[in-house]
Amino acid sequence: MTASASPLATRLSTPSLLPGIAASIAVSIVAVAGGWLQTRWLGRPIVEPLVLAIIIGMIVRAVAGASDTREPGVRFVAKEVLEVAVCLLGATLDAPKLFASGPTLAIAIVIAVVVALAAGFAIGRVAGLSPRLAVLVACGNAICGNSAIAAVAPVIGADREDVAASIALTAVLGVTVVLTLPLLARPLGYSDYQYGVLAGLTVYAVPQVLAAAFAVSIVSGQVATVVKLARVLMLGPVVVFFSLRGRRRAGVAREPRARATSLLPWFVVGFVLLAIARSMGILPDLAVSVARVAAQWLTIAAMAALGLSVDFGAVKRVGARVAIAATGSLLALLCLVLVLISALRIR
Repeated sequence: MTASASPLATRLSTPSLLPGIAASIAVSIVAVAGGWLQTRWLGRPIVEPLVLAIIIGMIVRAVAGASDTREPGVRFVAKEVLEVAVCLLGATLDAPKLFASGPTLAIAIVIAVVVALAAGFAIGRVAGLSPRLAVLVACGNAICGNSAIAAVAPVIGADREDVAASIALTAVLGVTVVLTLPLLARPLGYSDYQYGVLAGLTVYAVPQVLAAAFAVSIVSGQVATVVKLARVLMLGPVVVFFSLRGRRRAGVAREPRARATSLLPWFVVGFVLLAIARSMGILPDLAVSVARVAAQWLTIAAMAALGLSVDFGAVKRVGARVAIAATGSLLALLCLVLVLISALRIR
């Protein structure tokens, strides 16, 4: 290995990553094959490859069990590979269409996050959770699932047990939403744009948003991606808020442990820059086509890794009060978003 090798190349060459990467690729291939067979037999996929990848990954994890040799590679695909996919999605966006609602959509995002945080915390406290655990559940629900929980936990001094409980329920609830939310598109009578807003504002993690939205249409997926990334950017102000709140309560200075890169991830910056380049006509059509195909395959691989990482055993160990709080917070967020889409006339 030369000194000039990139960090990503170094990680890819690490033998410990290979089993998890191989498992994710294998699940992805089966999922794509399943989508192709549905198209051949039924005319169109009833269950999109993105969702199939999650389901198949979950089945493999349930049958084969957890694997220490597979886990590092699965985490790599679910995080680093997904980040590359999200970045490339910026090159596929048609910005004028996505921002057709103007500032109304930005207002909806801010309102949804703020109200969901307050409602989630209140529901958690009513369910009997400690203040810190209630904060973790509320942040995971309102912003971006595990990422928000991981960023806020050190700021509020949460216990490891609280973090594990929050993440376990968030993972399973997130997958449940991915599998059920697309079923609401037609009964609600939503356009692809409206459904994209709904998915972007309600689904937890970025990969889950992509699965729930692109399963309906490309437009829904693109809109949901923009909304979700804007929602992720709310993590910065939220971490700062809880940091300042913790300092006041403790009466001493406390440095937030979340780094700036976690508040403004590189892939968000890359996504925005590529979207701007596409809107300005800088990117050639060939580059856009390549980015679209690469993003699609990398996202399916990330979905497979997501399914492979769902631990049902961990869920069984989570208390009923956390389950009630997390589920109640999610339902409250869903109702709030439905009201916002109607009240703000998002079309």
